[in-house]
Amino acid sequence: ACFRLLCSLLIPALFLSGILCVCLVVLLWGLRLWIQHRKKQLTSAGKDGKRPLLVAFFHPYCNAGGGGERVLWCAIRTLQKKYRNVSCVVYTGDRDATGEEIVEGAFRRFNIKLTHPVKFVFLEKRYLVEASLYPHFTLLGQSLGSVFLGWEALLKCVPDIYIDSMGYAFTLPLFKYLGGCRIGCYVHYPTISTDMLSVVRNQDTRFNNAAFITNNPLFSKFKLVYYYFFAFMYGLVGSCSDVIMVNSSWTLNHILSLWRAGACTSIVYPPCDVQTFLDIPLEEEKSTTEYSIVSVSQFRPEKDHPLQIRAFAKLLKEKRLGQQPSLKLILIGGCRNQQDEERVNNLKRLCEELGVSNNVAFRINIPFEELKKHLAKATIGLHTMWNEHFGIGVVECMAAGTVILAHNSGGPKLDIVVPYEGHTTGFLAENEDSYAEMMSYILSLSPEKRLEVRENARRSVHRFSDQRFEETFLLSVEPLFK
Repeated sequence: ACFRLLCSLLIPALFLSGILCVCLVVLLWGLRLWIQHRKKQLTSAGKDGKRPLLVAFFHPYCNAGGGGERVLWCAIRTLQKKYRNVSCVVYTGDRDATGEEIVEGAFRRFNIKLTHPVKFVFLEKRYLVEASLYPHFTLLGQSLGSVFLGWEALLKCVPDIYIDSMGYAFTLPLFKYLGGCRIGCYVHYPTISTDMLSVVRNQDTRFNNAAFITNNPLFSKFKLVYYYFFAFMYGLVGSCSDVIMVNSSWTLNHILSLWRAGACTSIVYPPCDVQTFLDIPLEEEKSTTEYSIVSVSQFRPEKDHPLQIRAFAKLLKEKRLGQQPSLKLILIGGCRNQQDEERVNNLKRLCEELGVSNNVAFRINIPFEELKKHLAKATIGLHTMWNEHFGIGVVECMAAGTVILAHNSGGPKLDIVVPYEGHTTGFLAENEDSYAEMMSYILSLSPEKRLEVRENARRSVHRFSDQRFEETFLLSVEPLFK
């Protein structure tokens, strides 16, 4: 009787599930056919009668001035130089600027001039990927939001090749299976990483793992299950890619373990404007009355500016015991919004608390020429982000001729601040004490020894030039154009 009851419930349930699956497949297939038909309607032939190959980049914040945007514009310039019958499209949410203003901004900020016009598809639902919209379950919220934003993009323009250049992996299946596109992506930073899982597992308090979670074993277990589920989904959508480019060895290790698509994954170092910084003359230091320590990074929580200030305060305390040249810490960075400005105000308060306000200067959103002047004068270039995925700022400091002191993790540790031809190119530290000790050590070196480290660092950064990026990028994306 029990078996009959089970069968009478199970068979209709399986039948119903089968019907629903068939309906879903038919619906998705119908959507795909409709989108393909729409593609034919929306695209027209070029001057030579041939329809250009449409390559679309998904970059909702393309008018920002960060390293990710430099990769975008260099990639577009590279494709325009290499392929004649290619038309580039950028999906963007920057509706407060015109296409001409965005292209002009790319030239002004990065000195990148495009050889052909770019088509911009302006998206209205960018607010769906804003972290502020999801105070809890941020990763999941932003990822689901990116699917809706991707759907808007797909309806407005159906490309032949789709490249996600900003890390919205959940849009990849949409363009592959409904849009029928060939899929490429450039991963700056995995949305979730095995490091993030270990932070939650070990109940470490960090900027993305609040104290109220670490102090509660039940909350920690729940968050760990959520992270494992998200990592599984992230691996699933990422594996839809035909070509995967990552910006560093650190990112490569994470993407290989999550996406398991080694055959189509390669490292393409981001293009750093090293030549501009290499133009700064490298001279032996004159006897000086002041040493400056310069930090270059956006005022975001993960950049860990408080660590820089505390380590500097510790250094000052030790240095004041002896009659040393005066020391100055200059924090240079971009403020994107009100939260960033509030962060700067908190940092200024921290300087007052530690009694170092007179020795710390903030330079917000400064022009490029002023940045170069600061780097030309600086003795030490400081960088404190834990597990920085690459570290363009680190490369720029080395190219400019400062002695770099970066965090002993991520891209700086694995790719950048590594011996070059057996010689030291810079230094690494991990916490307040080791940063203070290492700054003290660098300042205690003779000017000749510091010059040697600076020269080694300069020679090593050619690996990260625009030209090298172009070569590796074209090699990686070649399968998409076959």
